[in-house]
Amino acid sequence: MLNKRTLAAVSVALITLSTIFLAACSPAAEETAAVPDTAVTTNVVTNETAPVVQAIAAETNVADAVVETVAEAAVVPANQIVADTAVTLNDDEIAGLLFMREEEKLARDVYLTLYDQWGVAVFQNISGSEQTHMDAVLAVLNQYNLADPAAGNEIGQFTDPALQALYDQLIAEGSQSVADALAVGAAIEEIDILDLDERMAQTDNTAILRVYQQLEAGSENHLRAFVTNLERQTGTTYQPQYMTQAQYEAIINGSMGNGNGQGGNGGGQGQGQGQGGKRGNGGNGGNGGNGRNTNS
Repeated sequence: MLNKRTLAAVSVALITLSTIFLAACSPAAEETAAVPDTAVTTNVVTNETAPVVQAIAAETNVADAVVETVAEAAVVPANQIVADTAVTLNDDEIAGLLFMREEEKLARDVYLTLYDQWGVAVFQNISGSEQTHMDAVLAVLNQYNLADPAAGNEIGQFTDPALQALYDQLIAEGSQSVADALAVGAAIEEIDILDLDERMAQTDNTAILRVYQQLEAGSENHLRAFVTNLERQTGTTYQPQYMTQAQYEAIINGSMGNGNGQGGNGGGQGQGQGQGGKRGNGGNGGNGGNGRNTNS
């Protein structure tokens, strides 16, 4: 038989063991046991830094993704372009539409070709924008029942011999290196802007002007995108090849307008033959945009 003292000791021991057991089985204790302090710290850091790590991993592709963010939304969809077909187009307006249809094709074709060669995403991205530009010009051609000069032509094929020669020249230059390819992209946008300025000076047709103005806004953004990609990917500072320095800086700094040369829409008549058809150094003329020589 156990005496009273022994029974009391046993009771205290049982109570103590029960208390310890219940504490160990509580939710708080389970959580503490399952998640050590070091694990909590690690999980918090991982969850907070995962997006940062992903962003750093993607940083090498950031330059490729630098593309226009505004202009393409402003381009009128082809099915919304309404021209006044009661108005007869003059020869300059017709020639301008035919030329710009193929020049937008030239930009698209060069970018697709250089993307295939170098795999730089900006070429693929902007080639889609150039297709939109092509469609916008084609819509006006169709409304005036003008034949499409690009119909049936494959990539790299052009009806205009000057544009064919320019395409061949630009592909040869852009095939030398990624830096050369990006510089070619910027050069195309320079040419496009100058030519659009010239064509806009030749018409007062509302539908045509609306399309040209929006194409020019897109080309300005494309120029900025190529310049940014060139600098980020190669460390090369782009120098304008066809525009005057003032024209170029106005666009790169985000200034809109047609201040090309001293004649409002001028620039580009003067020296396009200086270096094998590669440079056009602006000029003081009022009709501008011709500061290039497409002769190879």
